[in-house]
Amino acid sequence: MRTAHERILADLRHHRIELPPPPHLPPARAQGIAAARAYPMQGVLKYHGLSDWTQRIAFLPSISLNNAAAHTTTLVEFDPALSADSAIIGGKPAQGRELERVVTVLDAVRELAGVTSHARVVSRNVLRTRVAGKGLGTSASAAAALACAAVGALFGPELAGHTRFISTLARRLAGSGCRSAAGGLALWLSYPGIPPSESFAVRLDQDHELEDVALITVPIDSRVGLKTEQAHHDAPNSVFFRAWMRSRGEEVRECIAAARRGDWQTIGQLAELDSMRLHGVTMSGSREQKIIGWEPENITLFRLCNDLRARGVPVYASTDTGPTVVFITRRDLAPSVTAAIHDLGLGLETVQAPIGGPAHLISVEEALSELS
Repeated sequence: MRTAHERILADLRHHRIELPPPPHLPPARAQGIAAARAYPMQGVLKYHGLSDWTQRIAFLPSISLNNAAAHTTTLVEFDPALSADSAIIGGKPAQGRELERVVTVLDAVRELAGVTSHARVVSRNVLRTRVAGKGLGTSASAAAALACAAVGALFGPELAGHTRFISTLARRLAGSGCRSAAGGLALWLSYPGIPPSESFAVRLDQDHELEDVALITVPIDSRVGLKTEQAHHDAPNSVFFRAWMRSRGEEVRECIAAARRGDWQTIGQLAELDSMRLHGVTMSGSREQKIIGWEPENITLFRLCNDLRARGVPVYASTDTGPTVVFITRRDLAPSVTAAIHDLGLGLETVQAPIGGPAHLISVEEALSELS
């Protein structure tokens, strides 16, 4: 995987995709408040399994599209007068593992800032559908928004705009948050043993090559209570996992080249294919408790893509950990694809949106209007 990593870096240089240098940390303050917005992501070349659970470093690099069908808004206030960290997520106090993951990011920012102030965090996923769905990628947007707001509160707006830096912090809550921080079509550089400061995300469509892409999100709830953390534990036990890893380097390089020439169809093909492989890996990681992430609607939706392509409509279906489907197509084709989904008679909601990101600061006043 390290050899594959070096080849990926060479391809990034060849395609003139600049990797930003590590940031210079400005003086920090012990008290401050900031708010940020970030977008969920839809995997293209997906990942499961962590080689380092503390740093949340994956076994393999991954690529995703940030999806403007939803977003997360997060407010972070550091205050020396606070006796402990607290978080309100979706209007409810965070506890247990949920709060621990938030504090992990806060601790990382505090350590860099050299301060001990506790923080108050308020966060909400802002959806455009009645159904939230499982597999929309809001843990990624939550991680990126938290990291961006926390850095903005202690270090100020310039460092909060350093996406390489923000992505290394977002990764500590959710690996996919790394890519949500970078925005667009984002590549997360990762392999076992990579230095944590080198495991960050970079945006591939740096010259707006994918502006013509539309994402049609079909949120579907899981009926089995899927837990992504369990999938990360189980996936490396699958007999398919090693082959999945070994194919990744060349496919990342293919995706980089496709992005630079605006070839969204190759990106869609890879996303649909890797949806199948991701679920094959997760379904075969345990002998006792199979993680079957799809619902019956998924089969119908995947077949719909085959039918539409046979009729000359290029569209590709992608799923992550869960049944929610994101269709990738051209903007001018989105109305006909949406109509075809509704004509199935499954009663599914749809949201059309462009590619989103990166994570960015917003005014505290704007955040409060969404969080109240």
